Amino acid sequence: MTGKIIKGIAGFYYVHVEGHGVYECRAKGIFRNVHMKPLVGDNVCIDILDERDKEGNVTKILPRKNELMRPAVANIDQALIIFAIVKPDPNFNLLDRFLIRMERQKLPCIICFNKQDIASEKEREALKRAYETCGYTVLFISALKQDGMERLKSLLAGKTTTVAGPSGVGKSTIINALQPEANMETGSISRKIERGRHTTRHSEIIALGDETYIMDTPGFTSLNISEIQKEELGIYYPEFAQYEPSCRFRGCAHINEPDCGVKEAAARGQISAVRYENYKILYQELKDIKRY
Repeated sequence: MTGKIIKGIAGFYYVHVEGHGVYECRAKGIFRNVHMKPLVGDNVCIDILDERDKEGNVTKILPRKNELMRPAVANIDQALIIFAIVKPDPNFNLLDRFLIRMERQKLPCIICFNKQDIASEKEREALKRAYETCGYTVLFISALKQDGMERLKSLLAGKTTTVAGPSGVGKSTIINALQPEANMETGSISRKIERGRHTTRHSEIIALGDETYIMDTPGFTSLNISEIQKEELGIYYPEFAQYEPSCRFRGCAHINEPDCGVKEAAARGQISAVRYENYKILYQELKDIKRY
């Protein structure tokens, strides 16, 4: 029988099998011998030990499409980055850090702004203009009023999506709207082994439908990108690429150099002023890191 690991805690792996439910499994010792550890998101083969109690063993990890380090998960198709338009106002520096992290892992991104029902048209248009010009899909929803949820569901259909964003933006409300039984399933797992009550400490995948999963992650108030070299930062701003051929210097940092195509595009409003200012802040942050 094959399924997908939706959660892993303290040596237990919870495997969702279409049409059968979730099995609590241990991993066979063979994985230790080949220095391979099952990850949340892995598609696996399992042997059933007890059908009534839904217990089994993971016997084989199927080939991975990809493997992410932060968080440690496998077979992710895309990222859904959730921020509120207002209350709280979006932290654009943090948003860019999320986008950089996903660009670095080569994951397509959907930017979802929640609470559109209490935001102005001007606020929505400014956000759309800033991020759609970067090549990202931008979506506005109100989870509370169920506005925009159908389009969100269509963007998630048939894919495994990692969800990220700061605390307080309505992630839990959105996930519960997408899958009302998510809390029920998490609760039943917690009661069974008395672990995992603080679910945000663990990566967890929730089944939404046929071949459709979302992975919940902890809320973030900050995000470290110190592993990036300052010289590569511009790679993760995809809107820079079309203007870089106009830079006088090869390897232009787009900060103080003369005849810089990126700086000129930002001055003309072709690159978001907020994005460009964040780039300069992050570049200086990376420049100030002492590397040994």
